[in-house]
Amino acid sequence: MDMGNLMQLGAQMFQSQLDKDRDGQLEITEIASALMGLMSNGQGQSQAGGLSGLMSMVSGMQGSGNGDLMSIAASWLGKGENAPISGGQLTQMLGSDKIAAFAQQLGLSQEQAVSGLQAAIPQVVDKASPDGALDLGNMLDAVGGVSGAIGLASKLFGR
Repeated sequence: MDMGNLMQLGAQMFQSQLDKDRDGQLEITEIASALMGLMSNGQGQSQAGGLSGLMSMVSGMQGSGNGDLMSIAASWLGKGENAPISGGQLTQMLGSDKIAAFAQQLGLSQEQAVSGLQAAIPQVVDKASPDGALDLGNMLDAVGGVSGAIGLASKLFGR
């Protein structure tokens, strides 16, 4: 599944969570665009940026030293049920500044944004990892093959 499809899926989950509160006032395309921006790791709303952000987020959870975040990440990557993430954990993971910018882009309160992201992000990671790990084959294609991945890595590590 490519990043665009993953962001659409995440947007649908986000919208269904907020429909409880806002009666479907946000468009899927708006949400998908904001999700791509949130996941982009400062690289704009590109496939490579989304991949980079998704990989950084998951590896940050796995390497956090926080047993709860590590087990949540493992459940999202695994084939079983996705463990929920609390609003506090999500804010810790993404940073309140990123959540505030995401919320502002969509005209939501930070609480609404966190609520929607709690539904969306586990599904995005789950669908990006059908075999228990991020689906790097499809994602590699999304960043332009091996040379694109090398370029992405050099941007990530400042080289």
